[in-house]
Amino acid sequence: MLPGKLLKTKAVYQKLLTKSKYMNGLQCPRLLWIAVNDKQRLPAIEESAQVRFDEGHIVGDYAKKMFSEGIDIQTDDFKGNLEETQELLNEGKPLFEAAFSIDRLYSRADVLEPNKDKKDEWNLIEVKSSTKVKDEHIQDVAFQKYVYEKAGLKITKCILMHLNSEYVRHGEIKVGELFVQEDITEQVKEEIVRVPARIKEMLEIIDGEEPKSKIGDYCSRPYECPIHSECWKDIPENSVFDLYYGNKKALELFEKGIVLMKDIPNEYKLGDKQIIQKLCAITKKPHIDKKELKKFIKKLKFPTYFLDFETYQTAIPIYDNLSPYQQIPFQFSLDKIEKDGTKEHYSFIARGSSDPREKFLDELLKVLGRKGSIIVYNQSFEQGRMEELGEVFRSKRKDIAIRINRMVDLLQPFKDFSYYDCKQQGSCSIKYVLPALTGKSYSGMDIANGGQASLKYLWIIHGDKDGKRATPEEVAKVREDLEKYCGMDTGAMIVVLEKLKESIRGNEEL
Repeated sequence: MLPGKLLKTKAVYQKLLTKSKYMNGLQCPRLLWIAVNDKQRLPAIEESAQVRFDEGHIVGDYAKKMFSEGIDIQTDDFKGNLEETQELLNEGKPLFEAAFSIDRLYSRADVLEPNKDKKDEWNLIEVKSSTKVKDEHIQDVAFQKYVYEKAGLKITKCILMHLNSEYVRHGEIKVGELFVQEDITEQVKEEIVRVPARIKEMLEIIDGEEPKSKIGDYCSRPYECPIHSECWKDIPENSVFDLYYGNKKALELFEKGIVLMKDIPNEYKLGDKQIIQKLCAITKKPHIDKKELKKFIKKLKFPTYFLDFETYQTAIPIYDNLSPYQQIPFQFSLDKIEKDGTKEHYSFIARGSSDPREKFLDELLKVLGRKGSIIVYNQSFEQGRMEELGEVFRSKRKDIAIRINRMVDLLQPFKDFSYYDCKQQGSCSIKYVLPALTGKSYSGMDIANGGQASLKYLWIIHGDKDGKRATPEEVAKVREDLEKYCGMDTGAMIVVLEKLKESIRGNEEL
């Protein structure tokens, strides 16, 4: 039992340093200040981020099943949560969402588990929807441990409970196999010595004037900062931050006052691809390696098939023979072009809430034919999904392998910088390559990227987090938008390949 005087809740201050705010502060002082003092400046949570949060709650609910005697504490009442936590500490049972506040610090624990071997001591269990321990998890738990012990608890062990990437569902979810529990006590012990000084500094930031923005690699690590666009609004096009795999160099140059790529000193060491970028920024002309492009184009065989997949994933496997976060193909778009220019378009979007993978695979194998190049963009993705399907539907592995062997990656000439235009902004993604070469883009489409496609499909198939189902009209609209988006991907590949041919075409017919 904890001494009564240590269990009393201290006065609640308006500007608390919570666990989430502490993590904000570790990433960026300005983000911390805004999150506490001017939070209306934070943009609305994007749909994809909200889905991740919702999935985290689902994972948390599954984790609770590991503790049959666990007690849930209300989380929607700040004061009530604190008071109920203190009342339940003497029950000697696992507590979910136990809350503590002291000296302007506040935190809730995913699971507080009584230590069976040491009376009045607890194991702190943090549940994460990731499949491994990350540095930020250690920092998160270190803050929690500091707060709980300052409030009077004795924490014996710190455990990170995360999803098991090796788990494969067969029938009902086996919670004991779904999760891995890693003892991170020693890592937390090493980290916690830095917590008091950080808390002091963060409280000073909260109570002071808004810090000036300072660009750094922390703008996107460990998470994309929600105020990123505010701090980066004055960074021009063709800046040093467009350098290909040049984050460290970009920051170094920026700190020296060099912002534009064209202004990088000649003596500054750049990689071969970065040198190409600099020259393109200076000349405003694309770099074209005709020899390499010819080699790439000449290996293409008719009929050519332009193929694109769409997939979705869930933290908790929803079908048999699935692991956490394993991609589930549900749609493909395919354009077949004969040597004489004849074109045929095929598409597939799965219907119903059952596992779509076998139907997807059967339809795809049917239309891919026995010969000709299968052109994809970022081959590792489509190839990886095909190989995974082969592991599930083993009788079709030979047919799958034949198709994989015919794949050609249209990403390669851009990844190799056989073609580069500074309008690509250092990216090889089709979303940047298409407008750079053609002026066309995905803007204005109701579904404009793969993430949106996944979310919209999940919604019309499985409903929203509250169980609300899409209407027939909404389903029809989403399917139409999916058709347009996936078709845009294959159409973009056709146009991009034609532009590459035009860039090197002379008297020779390619």
